[in-house]
Amino acid sequence: MTSSNIAQEKDRIKADIAAHKVILYMKGSKSMPMCGFSGQVVHLLNGLNVPYETRNVLENETLRQAIKEFSDWPTIPQLYINGEFIGGCDIITELHQTGELQRLLG
Repeated sequence: MTSSNIAQEKDRIKADIAAHKVILYMKGSKSMPMCGFSGQVVHLLNGLNVPYETRNVLENETLRQAIKEFSDWPTIPQLYINGEFIGGCDIITELHQTGELQRLLG
């Protein structure tokens, strides 16, 4: 994994975030989350019945490193809404409990 590979992956991340209103970088997929934290966020998003994209960081170690650097956030999952980094599982759960996540999703 070279710095140029990470730079290319960050460009892809930037394009993905711009192209999708809601995108979740996670372990696994929305049909098969591979960790409890990713599963929790998928469960919350599915419960709100909003369309969203996912990217599986387990399939690509460069993506896994690049998203952490891109957001300056050390853990996965990571949720972006309207181009903005929202946070990880704990923050998303808290936003859901207060109704703020629903507001952000429009």
